[in-house]
Amino acid sequence: MSGCLDNFRWPECECLQVGEKRNMIASIVAGSFFGIGWWIMIDAAAAYPEMADLHHACHTAGVIGTVALFMINSVSNGQVRGDAYTVGCMGQTGARIWLFIGFLLGFGALIAASWILFGVYVVPMKQPQWPGVAVFLQNALIFFSALIFKFGRTEDLWG
Repeated sequence: MSGCLDNFRWPECECLQVGEKRNMIASIVAGSFFGIGWWIMIDAAAAYPEMADLHHACHTAGVIGTVALFMINSVSNGQVRGDAYTVGCMGQTGARIWLFIGFLLGFGALIAASWILFGVYVVPMKQPQWPGVAVFLQNALIFFSALIFKFGRTEDLWG
């Protein structure tokens, strides 16, 4: 799991020589996804300030997704493999549990956003539907951001 994209190779083209810039590109893309996700939700909250259009509890899924992003990326691949972290409270097992809980929170936030979109906005034909779409897009972009930031970087370039 820790090196899913390590063997991924870009097409050979002189204009796409990523090499040592892989971590920078992955960080920029992940940060852009995260920022765009929150910007979409801020837009929906500003456009529909009434509780009847966008209930304030709908923001909970985005907050949980953000916590999941931090949990997923606070554990390095070396800690999960057991290469870099052998001491502490639970060592490698603790790092794996922490990562697993982070993924559970991320998937849970995405499922909650889907439920908000379909259960609150689409099925009852509630108008406007943009707040539900915004909640789903926010959580999808945050989750993709977490995945890109976790698996798009390589630890070989650190140091």
